[in-house]
This record gives sequence, structure tokens and C-alpha cells, in this order.
Amino acid sequence: MTLPLDVKTRQRAVWASGDYPSVAATVIPELGARLVRACGVGPGDRVLDIAAGSGNAAIPAAATGADVVASDLTPELFEAGRALAAARGVDVTWEEGDAQGLPYPDGAFGIVLSCVGLMFAPHHQESADELVRVTARGGTIGLINWTPAGFIGQMFATMKPYAPPPPAGAQPPPLWGDPDHVRKLLGDKVSELEFTREHAVVDCFPDGAAFRDFFKTNYGPTVAVYKSLSGDPERIAGLDRELADLAARHDLGGGRMEWEYLLVTARR
Repeated sequence: MTLPLDVKTRQRAVWASGDYPSVAATVIPELGARLVRACGVGPGDRVLDIAAGSGNAAIPAAATGADVVASDLTPELFEAGRALAAARGVDVTWEEGDAQGLPYPDGAFGIVLSCVGLMFAPHHQESADELVRVTARGGTIGLINWTPAGFIGQMFATMKPYAPPPPAGAQPPPLWGDPDHVRKLLGDKVSELEFTREHAVVDCFPDGAAFRDFFKTNYGPTVAVYKSLSGDPERIAGLDRELADLAARHDLGGGRMEWEYLLVTARR
């Protein structure tokens, strides 16, 4: 099912706020390319990147010679993506699309992937069903999802007490980083389902306060939580402390952090 209009509007507003292209380029620049390699994307492949954002996976996929469609609920992110693609000399087709109701026929793509994107669609089974539906028989599915126990999963847990209630029936995004949850979502519709826990090395923040300030300015979900706290300086100060402390606890030295994610690959 597609998202109700009010939920879709809210989701789109969250990701249009801040500067997600800056987050992708600054914090996780290599994550999309990692997924592309894991999926074996190559020349002539027909590829769909779901919840593509500004093309963190779509652009390296296109660089292999694949025919790539980047789909996202938030087309405001496409301008930055088009500029990045042009700078790298690759062609990507950018199309607005709801991960829970994709505008493509069954089996339209040989490779379907999503890099920390699909996991944010609120109703997991609906988006999982769409993921499988648009993948051709024998085709490849590939996902990178933040885990519940990893840094971003813990960041969402930290923000939860401060955040507005989620839409009815919405499930926490980091559940997509739990292998048991993914197995239930995909069921017997896929084969060769494999999981690998890996870490993104993040070393662009000198301390916890720098991480907090960057995310509260640029990362849509964090921006949205702070916006909901407008007029409540005590709660803003509380969240400020908790986010800075979270990053400080994960600092391995010199501002270096390792953010756990789950790499998922499967065959349709």
C-alpha cells in the first residue's frame, strides 16, 4: 500500500529538512559503493535504487555502466544528486516514488538495492513486498541497514523520548538491521539470503559536540526532533547532552567511530 497523503507529506518534509546530501557525502561516502560491489552490479544491468536520496548507491552503480533508476519519496534531494552524477560523468534517471507503492511493473529490474533508505519507510512488510515485486526472477536484492545495537540505532533510541509519536503502525527503522526481522519480511520469496555485519568508519567529527551539532543541523530525523522541541529549552538541552554523550561513548580515539550496519543480499 502507498503511504497516506498526510504521512507521505510528513516523511517527505523530514528528509527535505536539513541537508541529507551533505550527510551522505561527509559521513558515509563509501557506503553506497560497498553495496554496489556486494550486489555485483556491472555494465548493462537494470538497477533500481529505492529511497536513493542524493544517489549514494545509484551513482556508483551507474559508474559501473549499469542502467540505473534512483527513486525517492523526496525529490528535493535530486538536485544535489544530479550535480554529483554530472560531476562524475555518469547518467542516472531520477524518479519520485513511494517505497511502499513503487511505480514500476513486476520484475522490472535485475538488481534492486537500497542503502540506509528503504529502512525508513514506516510499514516494513509493505516495503519488503514492493522490494521483491519489482525484482526480476533470479535477480539480486541488496540492502545496507543500520542495526539496533549500532551507533545509529542507539541514536534513534536516544531521540525517541524527545520525538513526537510516530504514525500509526510505524515500525522502528533499525529493525531492518535485525536478521530475524528481515527473514520474516522476505520469507520464502527469496533464496540465498545472506547477512554480514560490517562497520562504517566515521572520523569526521573531532568530538561528541561536533557530531551533535552537525546532525541537528543536517540530518532530517534529528532536525525534526529538535523542531518539535521548539520553545522547550530544558528538553533541548537534555537532548543536546545525550547526543554528545552518545558520540563520546563510541569514540575509539581521535574522533574515530565505527557505526555497525547489516549488509543483506538475496536472490529473487
